[in-house]
Amino acid sequence: MTPIVKAYSNDEDIEININTLKDQKINAKDIYVLSHDADHTERIVKNTEVSGIDYNRSDVGEDEQNQGDQLRDKLQILGVSESDAQDYEELMDQGNVLLIVTDQRAANVL
Repeated sequence: MTPIVKAYSNDEDIEININTLKDQKINAKDIYVLSHDADHTERIVKNTEVSGIDYNRSDVGEDEQNQGDQLRDKLQILGVSESDAQDYEELMDQGNVLLIVTDQRAANVL
Protein backbone atom coordinates (compact mmCIF):
# COMPACT_ATOMS: atom_id res chain seq x y z
CA MET A 1 0.00 0.00 0.00
CA THR A 2 1.27 3.47 -0.88
CA PRO A 3 2.28 5.58 2.12
CA ILE A 4 0.93 9.05 2.75
CA VAL A 5 3.58 11.70 2.15
CA LYS A 6 3.40 15.40 2.98
CA ALA A 7 6.09 18.06 2.58
CA TYR A 8 6.72 20.75 5.19
CA SER A 9 8.79 23.91 5.18
CA ASN A 10 8.08 24.64 8.84
CA ASP A 11 9.26 22.43 11.71
CA GLU A 12 6.46 23.53 14.02
CA ASP A 13 3.81 22.39 11.52
CA ILE A 14 5.34 18.96 11.02
CA GLU A 15 5.77 18.46 14.77
CA ILE A 16 2.12 19.43 15.40
CA ASN A 17 0.94 16.97 12.75
CA ILE A 18 3.16 14.18 14.09
CA ASN A 19 1.80 14.68 17.59
CA THR A 20 -1.76 14.72 16.21
CA LEU A 21 -1.08 11.42 14.44
CA LYS A 22 0.21 9.91 17.68
CA ASP A 23 -2.85 11.25 19.54
CA GLN A 24 -4.98 9.43 16.94
CA LYS A 25 -3.19 6.18 17.91
CA ILE A 26 -1.01 6.03 14.79
CA ASN A 27 2.01 4.00 15.88
CA ALA A 28 5.27 5.99 15.90
CA LYS A 29 6.86 3.08 14.00
CA ASP A 30 4.60 3.96 11.05
CA ILE A 31 5.72 7.61 11.01
CA TYR A 32 8.93 8.63 9.24
CA VAL A 33 10.74 11.92 8.72
CA LEU A 34 13.14 12.46 5.84
CA SER A 35 15.14 15.45 4.58
CA HIS A 36 18.44 16.29 2.94
CA ASP A 37 19.84 17.46 6.28
CA ALA A 38 20.37 14.55 8.69
CA ASP A 39 20.77 16.92 11.66
CA HIS A 40 17.48 18.63 10.82
CA THR A 41 15.73 15.28 10.54
CA GLU A 42 17.24 14.15 13.84
CA ARG A 43 15.98 17.28 15.66
CA ILE A 44 12.42 16.61 14.49
CA VAL A 45 12.68 12.93 15.37
CA LYS A 46 13.99 13.79 18.83
CA ASN A 47 11.30 16.43 19.46
CA THR A 48 8.48 14.09 18.44
CA GLU A 49 9.88 10.67 19.36
CA VAL A 50 9.17 9.11 15.96
CA SER A 51 11.23 7.08 13.52
CA GLY A 52 13.72 8.67 11.19
CA ILE A 53 14.53 6.79 8.02
CA ASP A 54 18.00 5.55 8.81
CA TYR A 55 18.68 2.57 6.57
CA ASN A 56 22.26 1.44 6.26
CA ARG A 57 23.90 2.14 2.93
CA SER A 58 23.70 -1.57 2.08
CA ASP A 59 19.92 -1.43 2.48
CA VAL A 60 19.61 1.12 -0.32
CA GLY A 61 22.29 -0.26 -2.60
CA GLU A 62 26.01 0.08 -2.34
CA ASP A 63 26.29 1.45 -5.87
CA GLU A 64 24.38 4.64 -5.09
CA GLN A 65 26.66 7.62 -5.62
CA ASN A 66 24.72 10.64 -4.41
CA GLN A 67 22.35 11.69 -1.68
CA GLY A 68 19.43 12.21 -4.09
CA ASP A 69 19.62 8.60 -5.24
CA GLN A 70 19.75 7.40 -1.64
CA LEU A 71 16.73 9.49 -0.63
CA ARG A 72 14.68 8.25 -3.59
CA ASP A 73 15.64 4.66 -2.77
CA LYS A 74 14.58 5.13 0.86
CA LEU A 75 11.20 6.43 -0.28
CA GLN A 76 10.78 3.47 -2.62
CA ILE A 77 11.60 1.04 0.21
CA LEU A 78 8.57 2.50 2.02
CA GLY A 79 6.35 1.96 -1.03
CA VAL A 80 6.55 5.29 -2.88
CA SER A 81 6.60 4.90 -6.67
CA GLU A 82 9.77 5.81 -8.56
CA SER A 83 8.17 8.84 -10.23
CA ASP A 84 6.69 10.11 -6.96
CA ALA A 85 10.02 9.56 -5.20
CA GLN A 86 11.64 11.82 -7.82
CA ASP A 87 9.04 14.54 -7.15
CA TYR A 88 9.48 14.25 -3.38
CA GLU A 89 13.25 14.36 -3.68
CA GLU A 90 12.92 17.63 -5.61
CA LEU A 91 10.83 19.04 -2.75
CA MET A 92 13.62 18.07 -0.36
CA ASP A 93 16.08 19.83 -2.69
CA GLN A 94 14.06 22.99 -1.98
CA GLY A 95 14.56 22.54 1.77
CA ASN A 96 11.32 20.76 2.62
CA VAL A 97 11.07 17.95 5.16
CA LEU A 98 8.89 14.96 4.34
CA LEU A 99 6.47 13.29 6.70
CA ILE A 100 5.82 9.72 5.52
CA VAL A 101 3.12 7.62 7.17
CA THR A 102 2.53 3.97 6.32
CA ASP A 103 -0.73 3.70 8.28
CA GLN A 104 -3.60 4.66 5.96
CA ARG A 105 -5.63 6.08 8.85
CA ALA A 106 -3.31 9.09 8.65
CA ALA A 107 -5.18 10.23 5.53
CA ASN A 108 -7.94 11.43 7.86
CA VAL A 109 -5.46 13.59 9.77
CA LEU A 110 -3.17 14.99 7.11
